[in-house]
This record gives sequence, structure tokens and C-alpha cells, in this order.
Amino acid sequence: MPLIHTRVWLLLFFIFVGSATQDKTPDTHVTCVISEDCALPCAFQPSSHEVIRWFRGSVHEVLVHSFRSADSAEEEDGEDEEEDKEDEEGAEDGEEDDGEDEPGPQKRGHHYDGRTSLFPEMVALGNATLVLKGCGPKDRGRYRCHVRTMAGIHESNVLVKVEAPLRILHMELSRLSGFEEIKCTARHVYPAPHLTWETDPPASQLLRPITRKLADKQTGLYMVESRLRRSMNHPEITYICKVTSSYGAQSWTASLRERAEISGPEGRDISIPCHAPARLHNPLLSWTFTHGLDPASILTYDSQSQRSSVSSPWEGHVEMDANRVLLGDGSLRLLGPDHDQHTGVYTCVFSAPYRTHTEETEVTISPMGSFATPRKQLEQPTEMHSVKVSTPAEMNPGGETSPLTGPDTQRQTTDTPSGET
Repeated sequence: MPLIHTRVWLLLFFIFVGSATQDKTPDTHVTCVISEDCALPCAFQPSSHEVIRWFRGSVHEVLVHSFRSADSAEEEDGEDEEEDKEDEEGAEDGEEDDGEDEPGPQKRGHHYDGRTSLFPEMVALGNATLVLKGCGPKDRGRYRCHVRTMAGIHESNVLVKVEAPLRILHMELSRLSGFEEIKCTARHVYPAPHLTWETDPPASQLLRPITRKLADKQTGLYMVESRLRRSMNHPEITYICKVTSSYGAQSWTASLRERAEISGPEGRDISIPCHAPARLHNPLLSWTFTHGLDPASILTYDSQSQRSSVSSPWEGHVEMDANRVLLGDGSLRLLGPDHDQHTGVYTCVFSAPYRTHTEETEVTISPMGSFATPRKQLEQPTEMHSVKVSTPAEMNPGGETSPLTGPDTQRQTTDTPSGET
């Protein structure tokens, strides 16, 4: 009887110890950026004889990576005896075996060949983090970290999302389809984002954009293009395109306003207005000129570095008050304009983190002696200064209320699509 009692006690002890050494932690969520390396965390109680395996999948698991420490080769238990013998040569050095020794039903994921690694020097400290190199859309899903040591077994799951964040949002006025359209385009993004349109002031009729989402067959990245027909009843309305990532981590806004045509005679200075609808943080400002198909750069100004650049053909022909750019005023003055050289479309673009604002103005310079009454009377001259590097004086926030106005005015990159999808 004492022997039976002893055996029962030992059995209960081993059951208790076995359940106590099974360590399971809550799921971890990780977002990986496409084409970049990504770390999938896994921490366990440091011990010895570590055997680490990473799997991917929920129903049919695929072996992603495996690792055996040097001292684990000395372990010879019944279940792993054959596995230890096969791995003895590589395990003596504590090397990662890339999962080729894995017995049982698990398949080896060749998609991960040469793309996975651990930090071998960190394993003894309880760190089994997996590094996944050059992430792509196919890498998303559930990963399981399984660690066996002398102290017991640890398991944890990592849920991986993969994204290619929006880097730039492009908005333009297009006339190629036979009528005027506002086009909003986002490229090289994953997953496909959500796009919406609105106007300022709000449109009286429902907006009906046409939106396309195309995935690249090789990379899986999306190009999203949305077109909205321009309203002829509201000549100076502002069109606003907003793009939100599928995971909700990013929101971009781009806006475009087509101003009324400005006309003037040769030789008389003209002021071309450009006003951002909300005060932006250290915006970049660029002016371009289009007479035909290809736009030509006039000038650029970085309000953060206070550096400016004027294209050589425009030197001496334009002025801009750099001190007012931070206030959202990037108006340009043409000095002694010429009919042949300066008649065309002028475009200004304010760029800040996650925001862009574009304004287009058609300017007609009449030959000397043939100037007619302009469609829009020339604005009263305002004091202008040549683009220069100077520290702006204290400026008060201003600007009209607009759907573009938001609490976050920090710098980021923007490119916007349209139409909610």
C-alpha cells in the first residue's frame, strides 16, 4: 500500500508540475511595413536546453523557423531522440537550423527560406524574437512562438498586419476626358485605403466620384485613382479628397481650388493669389507654370529651412513674400509680364505632413495696346518682397474655417484618393 500511495503522489506531482510549466501569454499585434524588416516579439522565462520553433497559420500550420541551443543537443528523451541525432552536428554550435529538422506533420514554409532569423546571443536571456526580412503582403497572418526549455513550455501568438503606408497624395485638375475633372491619386499603398470627397462650401448635390483600385500583380501594392467632375456652377469651390488607411493609422487630406481667370496688359505687374485654407506647420511651397503639356518650375520655398530656389528663366520676373508663407499666403507677383512668355496656367502647392493644398489660376497677358476688360478685375497691389531667407516675425494664426482645419498640424507626407469605398 505505501508503494501505491507513493506512485499516486508522484503522478499527481508530475501532472501539477506539467500544467504549471505550460506558459501562455496574450496575443501580440504587430504591423509590418512592406519591403522592411519586422520583429515578432517572443519572451520566455530564461532557463537552459532551449528549443525554439516559429509557426504560421491557424488551421494548417507551416514551420517558419527553428533554433536549438548548444546544450539542448545533450538532451536525449524518448520523444526527441531521433530529432536530436539528426541535428547534433548543427546544434553543437547553437545554430539556427531553419526548421529542416522538424519531424511530424508540419510543412516547411519555403516562402520564408533565408528570410528569418533570431538573436542567438539573446536566447539565453529569454528572447526568442523572430526577425522577418523584406516583408510582403503574403506575410500577414497568425504566428505561433513555441519554446521548450528545462523549465517548461512557453507559447505565444503574434498577429501580423502588413501595410505600405501612403507616402504622397496627388491631386490635379484634368481636362483629358473632354470635360474638367478633379483627379485624386494614391500609389504604392497596401491595403487599399478608404477614399472620400467633400467640398468647401458644401455642395448642394450629392458628389458622384468614379474610383478605381488596381493591385500590382507582382508586388500586391495598390494604385487608387478617383475622379470627380468639376462643378461649372461654382467656379471657385474647393475640392477636398481624404484618404484613410484600412487600419485607421493614417489620414491624408488634399485639396484643390481653381481660381477665376486673371488678365492684364504687358508690362504691368500682376499679383496671383495663393492661400492655404488652414495654417500649416512649416509648409513647403512650390509654383509651376504650364503653357502646353509639361509644367515648368518657377520657384520653391521651404519655410522650415527658409531656403528658396528660383528657376533661371524666372529670375527677375517674380517676387514672393517669404515671411507670409507661414501664414498660408504664398501669393506670387509677376514683374513686367510678357504676352508670349507668361500667358498660361500658374499652379501653387502647399505641402505639409499629411496635407496638401493646390490652387490653379489661368493668367492671360494681352499684347501691348490690345488689353480688354478682364473677367476678374486685378486685385489691388499688395506689398511684395523678393523670395529671401529671413526669420518671420511673430505671426498670429489666421485662416478661414474649412474641412481641412484640424487639430494636428505637424509635418507629414500627403497624397489623396477620392470617393468612399
